[in-house]
Amino acid sequence: MRVPQAGVVGKPNVGKSTFFAAATLIDVKIAPYPFTTIDSNKGIGYVRVPCVCRELGVKDNPRNSMCIDGNRFIPIELIDVAGLVPDAWKGRGLGNRFLDELRRADVLIHVVDAAGATDFEGRPVKPGDHDPMEDVKFLEREIDMWFFSIVKRNWRRISRPTSPDLVSHVAEKLSGLGVKRDHVDLALKRSELDSKKIHLWNDDDILRFVSELRKLSKPTIIAANKADLEESKYNIREMQRELKDYVVVPVSAEAELALRRASKAGYIKYLPGDSDFEIRDVKKLTQRQMKALEYIRSRVLRTWGSTGVQRVINDAFLKVLKMIVVFPVEDENRLTDHEGNVLPDAFLVPSSTKPRDLAYMIHTDLGKGFIAALDVRTKMRIPSNEPLRHRAVVKIFARK
Repeated sequence: MRVPQAGVVGKPNVGKSTFFAAATLIDVKIAPYPFTTIDSNKGIGYVRVPCVCRELGVKDNPRNSMCIDGNRFIPIELIDVAGLVPDAWKGRGLGNRFLDELRRADVLIHVVDAAGATDFEGRPVKPGDHDPMEDVKFLEREIDMWFFSIVKRNWRRISRPTSPDLVSHVAEKLSGLGVKRDHVDLALKRSELDSKKIHLWNDDDILRFVSELRKLSKPTIIAANKADLEESKYNIREMQRELKDYVVVPVSAEAELALRRASKAGYIKYLPGDSDFEIRDVKKLTQRQMKALEYIRSRVLRTWGSTGVQRVINDAFLKVLKMIVVFPVEDENRLTDHEGNVLPDAFLVPSSTKPRDLAYMIHTDLGKGFIAALDVRTKMRIPSNEPLRHRAVVKIFARK
């Protein structure tokens, strides 16, 4: 089963690499100047959901994920790309090379400097001097124009369909961008171009169409970073109020990275997404470390409820992409696979997933032989046309 993917994007010097490091604990170059990231970094982050093990009274031994203190962490892939500057779609800065990294991303995490302490180029300015909402508009335009340039480059082939099925034709030509048939169909309707012959489209029509296509094929969540700074509070609330099309999450990537490193070193007990931490041994911490931890507790955790990094990842997949987590098992009584592993897998799947779809996701032969699916909790058959529920425990019956 394919691991879902998120692209971490934004202009230089806003904390993208810090966010990536905090989410994956992979060491990357982090520095306060543009283009610290020259090559894209790839790593594994996790969606966190309550595991079903405690509810069902079992001790699990996962294979494809982790269970820590009753929390299941399901892997996703993160790509940290270099900062984008205005006109990156034309190749400026590191340009198209990094836009190309986003082709297969299912969702984009746009890291924004909520303190307004960097200009459009990523150069430091006085906190509050730059409007972070302008950065959201900037990224929208860059991706729109990237899509537009690709469509225009291929316009002769796209505007002369060899099939009467326009939607399938356009989707096929744009599949390299991660565009699907449903995206094209809905974008045509939203841009009100579904009834206009494609060879009559002008540039404004194309731009309107690709803008809708970007919203559908590259949905985006805003990570409002540097939330610990005083200037960020007003900006974050304004962004949450004004940006109705986005989920805006207050984030302190530096705080999350510090907490995760302290936890890894054994100084504190902390899980990504927790609203607080527990110091294991005060004597092992220096006065400076204690002061830093107290700053994080007072300026981040008590103010916003968490560092926001885990929430961004969760919301990106569970809210923006509307995915759910399901737990397939082979033995509905012991909750095991054929090797005896208890609750071995937790899969992130689209919320529209039906029992037969899940069977195909697990294995093609299981899908071909599909007979029925059982809700392990209720011991009742799941109707074949009914989407699965979040955190469902499912047994698939199939012909051998």
